[in-house]
Amino acid sequence: MSFERPAPDLTKLVAAWQSFERGEETPGKVLANLKTAGLADVFQQLTESGWVPATPTS
Repeated sequence: MSFERPAPDLTKLVAAWQSFERGEETPGKVLANLKTAGLADVFQQLTESGWVPATPTS
């Protein structure tokens, strides 16, 4: 029986980050939540698509 990773869940990714910003979770727990929600896949897809962050404007 093989394991297929689920698709990234952007809702879970945002929720994990927001819980960290509010001080509700430790950094280790946040990293675990980001990993299980598929952050690595999101980064890979962004890289493959050629996406680059917008330059902040002042």
